[in-house]
Amino acid sequence: MGARQWVRDALTQLYERRLARQLVGADVPRHVGAIIDGNRRWARATGLLDPNAGHRRGADRIASFLGWCDEAGVEVVTLFLLSTDNLSRPEPELTPLLRIIEGVVEDLSAPDRRWQLHPVGALGLLPAETVTVLKEAEEGTRDRPGATVNLAVGYGGRREIADAVRSLLADHASRGTSLDELVELLDVEHIAEHLYTRGQPDPDLVIRTSGEQRLSGFLLWQTAHSEFYFTDVYWPDFRRVDFLRALRAYAARHRRFGG
Repeated sequence: MGARQWVRDALTQLYERRLARQLVGADVPRHVGAIIDGNRRWARATGLLDPNAGHRRGADRIASFLGWCDEAGVEVVTLFLLSTDNLSRPEPELTPLLRIIEGVVEDLSAPDRRWQLHPVGALGLLPAETVTVLKEAEEGTRDRPGATVNLAVGYGGRREIADAVRSLLADHASRGTSLDELVELLDVEHIAEHLYTRGQPDPDLVIRTSGEQRLSGFLLWQTAHSEFYFTDVYWPDFRRVDFLRALRAYAARHRRFGG
C-alpha cells in the first residue's frame, strides 16, 4: 500500500468513527431498501472488459452491507437484485447474472449467516433453478434470529400491485364475496395485506447508488412515505462510511408522512 493510500484510508476511518459517534441515539430506520446500481458502469470505469466482473464485485459487497445494517439495528432490508425489465435481456447476458444472484443467495443462507431470507418478485417468470435456490434459502433461514432480508428478484412494482389485486380478488371469491360487496369493503389496507412484503413495516429509507435519482419501479406502493438517499458512488465501491452518511441524512430529516 502506498503512502497516499494509507493516509487516505486513515482519514476515512477517522471520519467513519466521527459519523458513528454522531449517530449515537439518532433515529434508525426499521426498514432500509437498497437499489444496488452501477455494477456495469463500475466495470467500465475500472477498465474491465467483462461487465459481469462488476456484478461479481457488487455481489461481494452485499454481505458487508447487511452487516452494517445489523450494527445499526435495522430490522428489515430489501435488496433490489433483478427487475422484471432485466428479464428481457439477451440470454448470454441474463444467464451469468442469474448465476451470480444464485451465488449471493447461497452465500447469505450459509450456516454461519443469521439473516432470514425472503424472496419477493414474480417467481413464475424466473428459471426453475433460480426459483429452487430462492425457495430453499427461504426455508433454510426461516427460524434464524437476524434481520429479514427481502431479495427482490424478477421484481417490478407495478406487477406487485397487480399481483396483490389478483390475490385479493381470488381470496374474496373463495369466500363467496360478491363484486358489489368487495367494492364497498375495499381500502388500501386490504391491498397491502396481499403485497409481497405483507406483515412488514414499509421502508423508512431507500438508498440508491450510482447517481441515478429514480425508483425504477422499486416498492412503488410501500415507498409512499419513505425518505430517499441518492449517492454517486457505484455499488461495488459503496463503503460503510457511505452507509453512515445515508443514516445521518435520514436522522436529520423531519418525517411528516405526507402532512
